[in-house]
Amino acid sequence: MVIFVAFLLMYLTSLSGNTTIAIIVHINHSLHTPMYFFLANLAVLEIFYTSSIAPLALANLLSMGKTPVSITGCGTQMFFFVFLGGADCVLLAVMAYDRFVAICYPLRYTLIMSWSLCVEMMVGSLVLGFLLSLPLTILIFHLPFCHNNEIYHFYCDMPAVMRLACADTHVHRTALYIISFIVLSIPLSLISISYVFIITAILRIRSAEGRHRAFSTCSSHIIVVLLQYGCTSFIYLSPSSSYSPEMGRIVSVVYTFITPILNPLIYSMRNKELKDALRKALGKF
Repeated sequence: MVIFVAFLLMYLTSLSGNTTIAIIVHINHSLHTPMYFFLANLAVLEIFYTSSIAPLALANLLSMGKTPVSITGCGTQMFFFVFLGGADCVLLAVMAYDRFVAICYPLRYTLIMSWSLCVEMMVGSLVLGFLLSLPLTILIFHLPFCHNNEIYHFYCDMPAVMRLACADTHVHRTALYIISFIVLSIPLSLISISYVFIITAILRIRSAEGRHRAFSTCSSHIIVVLLQYGCTSFIYLSPSSSYSPEMGRIVSVVYTFITPILNPLIYSMRNKELKDALRKALGKF
């Protein structure tokens, strides 16, 4: 019951925090810029991402792990979790590109980051997440499953589900590794390259205030990237021989419950414009 209350509070905090960011950006015209457009969409993604896992996890905590889930239900949860998680990773790379253009090409920022391009990159993130999730989910659920159908996890995570298969899962584990590597390494490489150019440009700024302001707009994003990519890399890029179900569950709690809480906190605490908009909105009540 204590764990249930803790998870429920984390879930509600995540929902309220991310919903607040999405609403604040929507109602405040001064925040209608590419950076906040992507931030609001990240918040919406986090809401759906957490909601694809939390309800079943909470139900299982109440029933002491006795809440049944059908094969179809398990596959649906896996599809949406991978789809939204993949889109999340790509969107973080898009946000890094946005900061790269803003700091390295400030005079051309509005020209390069047009609204049509922003929408296209957002839609592209969702399409890539979908294209990565669908074949992987279909591949895993074509496996024959044994009579031991109890998933040692609080949601239908891919490594945990594959452990129930009666057949050889070498091909499936290889496909999972390759897709995970693509989803994590390519966006992370683009983020790293962007930040090499960003840091180089920041160091050229002569005023200390200018450097501080530039760093402050990027530091929130860097913290979120480290949390997201660190946890998912641990789960999906670790060798299958070293996979620990117990450690997998602990790390999964971080990126399914804790990270979605930290995202709005990190961005709001380290962003003056967002804090001012939030104070202004609260002042009206």
